[in-house]
Amino acid sequence: MKKAKTRIIEFVSYFFILLFCYAGISKLMDFENFQVQISASPLLSEFSEFLPYAIIIAEFLIAGLLCYPKTRNIGLIGSFVLMLIFTGYIAFTLSTSNNLPCSCGGILEKMSWHQHLYFNIGCVILSITGLGLNLRYSRPAE
Repeated sequence: MKKAKTRIIEFVSYFFILLFCYAGISKLMDFENFQVQISASPLLSEFSEFLPYAIIIAEFLIAGLLCYPKTRNIGLIGSFVLMLIFTGYIAFTLSTSNNLPCSCGGILEKMSWHQHLYFNIGCVILSITGLGLNLRYSRPAE
């Protein structure tokens, strides 16, 4: 049973590694557009000078932390926090505005705001699941 649980932890980690690397690379490839979309948001425009850089760095940093068993808990906590922030932002945006551009990259940008909210809620749940299992079943490296 423990082996199955560790496989789930690995799957969750790989999922977030792929998600954050894909999103970070997509944002880098179209960085000017990403900056414009951040500055178009009434909630984020005040932070549009540094926020695009901070988001991309956070995504790559968390992906890196998820690569190693010793840092996986921190990476899973980072995944949870980042996805919770993104989910909160989307929920806030849906409750206050109808027509804002999505500042995500690649195929995620093609989702509607509601689809994105559901996807992010699923990611929050996935990160909680992975973190809970990792805390319970991982052994400290010796």
